[in-house]
Amino acid sequence: MIRNPILPGFNPDPSICRVGEDYYIATSTFEWYPGVQIFHSRDLANWTLVARPLDRADLLDMRGNPDSCGIWAPCLSYADGRFWLVYTDVKRFDGAFKDAHNYITTCAQIDGRWSDRIHVNSSGFDPSLFHDDDGRKWFMNVRWNHRGPGTGCNPSHDSFDGILLQEWSETDGLIGPVQNIYDGTERGLTEAPHLFKRNGYYYLTTAEGGTSFEHAVTLARSTSIFGPYETHPDHHVMSTRDHPEHPLQRTGHGQYVETPDGAGFHSFLMGRPISGPDGTGRFCPLGRETGLDRVIWGADDWLYLANGSLCPDAALTGLGPADTAAPQVKTYDLKGDLPSDFQWLRTPEPARIFRTGDAGLTLIGRESIGSWFEQSLVARRQENFVYDADTTCAFDPTSYQQAAGLVTYYNRFKFHALVITWEAEFGRVLRILSCAGDYPDGELQYPLIDPVPIASGPVHLSVKTDHHRQQFYYAMGSDAPTPIGPVLDASLLSDEGGRGAHGSFTGNFVGMFAMDTSGAAAEAMFSAFTYQPRDGAPA
Repeated sequence: MIRNPILPGFNPDPSICRVGEDYYIATSTFEWYPGVQIFHSRDLANWTLVARPLDRADLLDMRGNPDSCGIWAPCLSYADGRFWLVYTDVKRFDGAFKDAHNYITTCAQIDGRWSDRIHVNSSGFDPSLFHDDDGRKWFMNVRWNHRGPGTGCNPSHDSFDGILLQEWSETDGLIGPVQNIYDGTERGLTEAPHLFKRNGYYYLTTAEGGTSFEHAVTLARSTSIFGPYETHPDHHVMSTRDHPEHPLQRTGHGQYVETPDGAGFHSFLMGRPISGPDGTGRFCPLGRETGLDRVIWGADDWLYLANGSLCPDAALTGLGPADTAAPQVKTYDLKGDLPSDFQWLRTPEPARIFRTGDAGLTLIGRESIGSWFEQSLVARRQENFVYDADTTCAFDPTSYQQAAGLVTYYNRFKFHALVITWEAEFGRVLRILSCAGDYPDGELQYPLIDPVPIASGPVHLSVKTDHHRQQFYYAMGSDAPTPIGPVLDASLLSDEGGRGAHGSFTGNFVGMFAMDTSGAAAEAMFSAFTYQPRDGAPA
């Protein structure tokens, strides 16, 4: 079975392509390094991470990028014996401007060393490359209008200034006229363009309605690549806007793919909301995830969901046998190379913030938690609403400016952390640092009113998350874990927490961090990390 999401946790903006009998999906990574996640499958149901191609400074350096900037909406394709990856590095979020730079890189092997990037333009975001059957290549992106009233948390329609199309040459770059080929429907916020060709038509897929609960997949077509484009008779191929009871929400931003025998599927972005502590609200702590559904062609040569509605299926028959394996605990010994489930933030110089070795993972305390430049935080995605995570940390701080521990982290204004630090009155202590909402209310809080003094030696730190409830624990030596601090609100560590879904749109991580704002670069050793799903969902 194909069970949605096929890529649980923070995996948005899926671009899908097929090479022979192999399927690949590329997803956005925003400020997390290395950039872009690429997954592989042979049956469309079971996916394996095979590459994070933007792994060096001449491809990506995000130091200083604000939260929810960095890599937006990559486009993955295959032509001329190579994979082609088009991506945006967004350098500004709030205010009138976006400062979005679009690049192309290629590689003969999906997990090989990708070529140095080629800058294409900076007129907007969500770039895409279409390889026409005559060999010509066409570049598209959303044009951003800084004169419109759009801001970081208010993506106004007037700021989304149409889909630009221009021919691109590998030797000469952009050539010929640039044209605005599509302004979208009345739902607005038209973005995420992808072209494909069928039966003499150019089909243009876009996303509309913003990336929250108004989201949709919109389709248009034309007999000329420059248009004019006729919009789908239903306007949208997919949207759950009018079905708040549906388990898959925020559906939009995807791409069409065919199997070798011509069956159609469509990827899409989605979210699974939970309620807040008072039983109200819709919060997506897992962020924007990737789904896949079956589509069919009507007699009118338009694409429709195979189920006959605008709402995608939660489960459908795939191309191979069902995977009935129960989710398993993932235990990382942190020795040798960093496990592939983990990423860090922004920097192409990971040796500055961590190193691996026979004893485990050493984090080098750098700037404060939430820094946009050099933050020592290594974490993996939260993929389940109910999970346990734990680690063992050896750390001997000598100042309150030094801290290390276990963190559930969405961004600089949305996190909870159980840390080992130092207080003059007690010596080594445990504290909880918490920030639960974007500015102006995003002040650092201390939910544990009195710090807990601890003896010397490694400390076992753990967290239990159950939907909106989150509880930290600690233990020394062979002692049983002891709860520490109050139950925290995990629903605020979500797209909808703080300013709301258009104020930030990534996903929650759980992992390890260290900071030393004194500049002494105090080090913390993490000897193991465990992530255990408890809700029966795939891990």
